[in-house]
Amino acid sequence: MKLKLIENGPIVLDTKEQVSITTADSTEDKPGPVFLCRCGQSLIKPFCDGTHRKVQFEGPSAELSCP
Repeated sequence: MKLKLIENGPIVLDTKEQVSITTADSTEDKPGPVFLCRCGQSLIKPFCDGTHRKVQFEGPSAELSCP
């Protein structure tokens, strides 16, 4: 699995496997890749809805690989 922070964009969980995301309200199983909000403004948190573009979010890129 890879965890990528896209410059000025979301966090990407890049995996070929199903990902289970648990929030206070529910648990959702999603196929990878999964895009997570990093700007804090998404209307579908924890998932990205592209709002980072509207609010002109700025953040560096990074990548982490896990075996």
